[in-house]
Amino acid sequence: MRKSTMGRALACAALLAGALIAGSGASASAVPSLKPAPPALAPPAGNVLTAVFAARGVQVYQCTAGAWAFVEPAASLNGFSWRPKGHHDVIHFRGPSWQSTEDGSLVEARAVANSPVPGSIPELLLQSTRNRGDGVFGKTSYIQRLATQGGVAPAGACVDGATAGVPYRAEYRFYSPVS
Repeated sequence: MRKSTMGRALACAALLAGALIAGSGASASAVPSLKPAPPALAPPAGNVLTAVFAARGVQVYQCTAGAWAFVEPAASLNGFSWRPKGHHDVIHFRGPSWQSTEDGSLVEARAVANSPVPGSIPELLLQSTRNRGDGVFGKTSYIQRLATQGGVAPAGACVDGATAGVPYRAEYRFYSPVS
């Protein structure tokens, strides 16, 4: 087994073990494979963890009036959901939006809290503003962006109209109301 495939298999096994706990209604902090989120980024009571995805992509910036301004994320996510069960591939784009390439479901959200991360984009709690479809994101209510690495705007001056994609990684956790 290739090293990257083995790493993915181990990560998936850890997530599946955590899924048994999360699927029982336990909080994300009770899932041993997941690092606890900062308290300020906890979704309100009545929401349960339904999916965890690892993201890799870029934060896109454009130079406007001589300064870099955030435009949109562009990332691919993969991981496991517990409702519906199974592996999903997801695209993350302007909105911010997340769409499953497996079932077509979509969630759009807005940031409601953040926690700074030195040298990286902040960790976030986002609240759903729109859902589409019955799949993995059909009932998503809150999203956490955690374990961020990179993605900060380029330093220094820029030429108006220039764009830059700054690589980043993060973990996204999706929550839905208790059924």
